[in-house]
Amino acid sequence: MRDDDLRESTNIEDRRGGGGGGVGAGGLGIGAVVVLSLLGWAFGIDPSVLINGAEQVTGNNPGRTAQPAPGRPGAPGDEGGRFVARVLGELEDVWTVQLPQETGRRYEKPTLVLFSGVTQSGCGTAQSAMGPFYCPNDRKVYLDTAFFSDMQRKLGGGGDFAYAYVIAHEVGHHIQNLIGLLPKVQAAERGANPTTANGLSVRTELMADCLAGAWANHMNQRHHNIDENDLKQAQATATAIGDDRLSRAAGRSAVPDSFTHGSSEQRVRWLETGMRTGTIAGCNTFASR
Repeated sequence: MRDDDLRESTNIEDRRGGGGGGVGAGGLGIGAVVVLSLLGWAFGIDPSVLINGAEQVTGNNPGRTAQPAPGRPGAPGDEGGRFVARVLGELEDVWTVQLPQETGRRYEKPTLVLFSGVTQSGCGTAQSAMGPFYCPNDRKVYLDTAFFSDMQRKLGGGGDFAYAYVIAHEVGHHIQNLIGLLPKVQAAERGANPTTANGLSVRTELMADCLAGAWANHMNQRHHNIDENDLKQAQATATAIGDDRLSRAAGRSAVPDSFTHGSSEQRVRWLETGMRTGTIAGCNTFASR
């Protein structure tokens, strides 16, 4: 993915070199699934056990807040940080136009926090092992860029567009929050049985995949910067973190009722749906069978 003509966002809080203590958790996003899968495979632990355990922690602390560590505002100077700033800038430019056009709601730009190892979020302590995630309490995306090298080295899902897809997925959760969907789903999950709650989680995650694709559609219209190899990178990443793929990697049968993020086929299909339609309406997984 060519990114040299993308605008760099200054809505970056660079906490690398800082840190924070405590015990807690932020939201469980696409990055968390990737990282927990890597840990599971590395140590011979069923990845789904780690993922389900993390989801129970995040679900039990919906309103927890913590004092954030101080950070340096503005676009970072290193290349990894600048790449993130360029992706975030393009997300801002696309959604600032698209969200009001489709929903009548103004796009409120989230802050992206870069950190190393551990820091505090509005949802509790953010750790590198959680991977990138979105915290609805403070409306910030948290990212340790070391995640990208782990993703490429251990999961075979690397590449700039795949990394951009991960960031865009988390901003997709921010879109869900802005339109009022995320709090409704979280409330419904708390009162539902496990199977129903898992189904709601799957639809939420697949919609974020689709919104990432919708963003990519508009970015490519603006910059013509995505090629076939980029698409394959993103598809490989979406495939690698499907719930069925994780189950098979752990030596278990795939049980759809236990899925929380969607199968490999679903994740790829909804990413491609977003890239094809380019609309929020086209990403309504809650209206889909």
